[in-house]
Amino acid sequence: MGKIIAIINQKGGVGKTTTAINLGAYLAKLNKEVLIVDLDPQGNASSGLGFEQSKISSGLYEVLMGNDDVFKVVKKTKQYGLSIIPATSSLAGAGVELVNLENREFRLAKVLNEIRNDYDYIIIDGPPSLGLLTVNALTTADEVLIPIQSEYYALEGLSQLLETVNLVKEHLKPSLKIMGAVITMYDKRNNLSSAVMEELYRFFPQRIFRSIIPRSVRLAEAPSFGRSILQYKPKSKSAVAYENLAKEIINLENNY
Repeated sequence: MGKIIAIINQKGGVGKTTTAINLGAYLAKLNKEVLIVDLDPQGNASSGLGFEQSKISSGLYEVLMGNDDVFKVVKKTKQYGLSIIPATSSLAGAGVELVNLENREFRLAKVLNEIRNDYDYIIIDGPPSLGLLTVNALTTADEVLIPIQSEYYALEGLSQLLETVNLVKEHLKPSLKIMGAVITMYDKRNNLSSAVMEELYRFFPQRIFRSIIPRSVRLAEAPSFGRSILQYKPKSKSAVAYENLAKEIINLENNY
């Protein structure tokens, strides 16, 4: 049965989608069958892997609303072993429309349970908010990976995010775990203060991943070509960092 990882942070611009795309790409390179689920109405994971929202007739929204079959909306990417359930522009209204539906917090779980045996890893790219779509991501996931931008304001909103995770764990998904945090957009010229690092370790005593993702022009450019960093600049520092992160995550499985 595939492991479902939700990549969550309600702050925008922290490298959440970049992490979903590139972690997925490197897990696939390491011979894992991977599915990315684009749960962000902006659809950046979809476009970042070469699927334009305007050209997608059916995607995650249609499946969540029961209007289409999940097996029909999965798209294979240009990389072997990596697939995606893309986001259509309709997903923007899903948070509101789900409110009146039965089992509204578990719609995504129901959908992905149908196909989770087909994959080693399912990676959910969550929206930059703590609404009903994020709750769906959390009730579906086995573990939560939190990307944290390497800057002084990184910890703003982190308490609220962890409180949401704990509420979901308490009331909806007791088995939910926090996998840990990954530091993104790291610029060695602008070092994280030891005080910020100490705070991070207080929030995540169980794990801050050793693989730190550097700030990179190449990493920022890759999505505009519809490619992961593996396909765009595989020898860059950010490519190596994401490959190392994928290896760390696979090693976690082996040590459980």
